[in-house]
Amino acid sequence: MPDFLWPLLLGILGLVFGSFIATVALRWPQGRSATRGRSACDGCNKALAAHELVPLFSWVIQRGRCRACGTSIHLAHPAVEALGLVIGVAAGLTAPGWEGVAGAIFGWLLLTLAALDLAAFWLPNILTATLAATGLIDGIFFDPGWIDRILGGAIGFGLLYLVAFTYRHVRGRDGLGGGDPKMFAGIGLWIGASMLAPVLLGASVTGLAVALAMRLSGREIGMTSRLPLGTLLAIAAFPAWLYAVGV
Repeated sequence: MPDFLWPLLLGILGLVFGSFIATVALRWPQGRSATRGRSACDGCNKALAAHELVPLFSWVIQRGRCRACGTSIHLAHPAVEALGLVIGVAAGLTAPGWEGVAGAIFGWLLLTLAALDLAAFWLPNILTATLAATGLIDGIFFDPGWIDRILGGAIGFGLLYLVAFTYRHVRGRDGLGGGDPKMFAGIGLWIGASMLAPVLLGASVTGLAVALAMRLSGREIGMTSRLPLGTLLAIAAFPAWLYAVGV
């Protein structure tokens, strides 16, 4: 297949997966299934027709509102669909071929975890385990090598587990969720130990920038306005993969 078709194909798949990921992020934390039953408006519960489910396009045509009741469509839908598109196109451009497909899967898994962590401070074990398993499978076919990946998984988990353990014993309360070390381990199994430091630095800088923006806007970071580390790690990890594959 010509190289220019890979980003096109992965971009289209990214829109589809982004639509599903947004639904998962909104419904799963509430105990609602994202796969059972027809898609419906969150406001009036009207079943959506096929032409109302086209990623991004339907949201634009409907001006961000349900045609039946006028309720605003949650911004998570177009935002996550657009991010799914960007991930697919970026992976296809950076590595046209099956390595780009693998990278897109990595990016979409990160997007799912990031969306859930942002919505509910939740990193489900099944998703962090899937991230780790796909990282090991990717290692069968592509760089980095097994030693770097295994070290990445071990160091990623151990580092954040140690941070969480220390914080809990010094401050007397949890500072990190139990899913953060597992997610960082999965990231390490994808990109290797050598890329963990840039990812952690990128996540930290992003978090500081968000905290500064919140403070300048009059909002303080506290118990009710924590920053989701999993989301910050995801924001830094996919560009790290793009860099590692592209150099």
